[in-house]
Amino acid sequence: MIADNELKTATPASLTNLASRVPEISNSGLNPARPAKVMNQLGEVSMTQAAVELPLTIKVADQEIVTLMTLGTVPEKLVLGYLRNQRLIDNLDDILSVNVDWDREIADVVLRADAQIGDLQADTRHKIVTTGCGQGTIYSCSLDKLYDNRLPTTTIRQSEIYSALSTVARVNTIYRQTGSVHGCALFADGDLHCFVEDVGRHNAMDAISGDMWLGNVGGSRHLFYTTGRLTSEIVMKAAMMNIPVLVSRNGVTFMAIELAEDLGVMLVARAKSRHFEVFSCHDQLVLDAIPVGKRTNN
Repeated sequence: MIADNELKTATPASLTNLASRVPEISNSGLNPARPAKVMNQLGEVSMTQAAVELPLTIKVADQEIVTLMTLGTVPEKLVLGYLRNQRLIDNLDDILSVNVDWDREIADVVLRADAQIGDLQADTRHKIVTTGCGQGTIYSCSLDKLYDNRLPTTTIRQSEIYSALSTVARVNTIYRQTGSVHGCALFADGDLHCFVEDVGRHNAMDAISGDMWLGNVGGSRHLFYTTGRLTSEIVMKAAMMNIPVLVSRNGVTFMAIELAEDLGVMLVARAKSRHFEVFSCHDQLVLDAIPVGKRTNN
């Protein structure tokens, strides 16, 4: 049951010249929804669509790393982004291929013979359960490298936030179809680079990270949008991806605020329509589109 995947990707110049180091990957994206019979409060029966949720176990060099629950729309990029954001593999050159086999529910990652990676068994031994959907996981090796670099100071215009919110409302097709998924989007200088929906916001974020890795796309001038809350795990992933601005229609945790200040990530939460609240790196916001009739406290 293979269908066109649900990664909506623009065609910026950054993606038209991919490096020769890109690994060979399968194309095993699935249809994200299946028909389901429902009965409403009046006893009326009809057909609707329900989001799928499938297990996918990542194996690296024949070693099982983790099992993710996913829609399965862009599984190869999800795998690459997960490995990248967990800092289990730092160099794309080390990956020879990624092959997803849904019959086995396995994603096989084959490494080059001369791959320069650490001890995966040791790196994945210590896990921290986070507040991510379905209980996210961060490995201790990720935390060890988290503070290697603080993100450079980057300003973001108020109008860019409004533009991002307007764009996302037009592309969240799976959410409109099933109503039970999260969506994440990456914007570059106001333009949509890509948009991914999945059962968990961390999956969608990892898939975008994999897309960036394959396309050799940096994150320094990017804004990242998510429908989910901004937690410490999401801030960590943003820092790993070198993304300086996180925007969410949802809320934020205090640990996320503290971590974002330390790492230089601006958190914009409760962002809907013409309203938003900045929780960190306040001085990096440029107020260029204050709604008519609104006054600031400054």
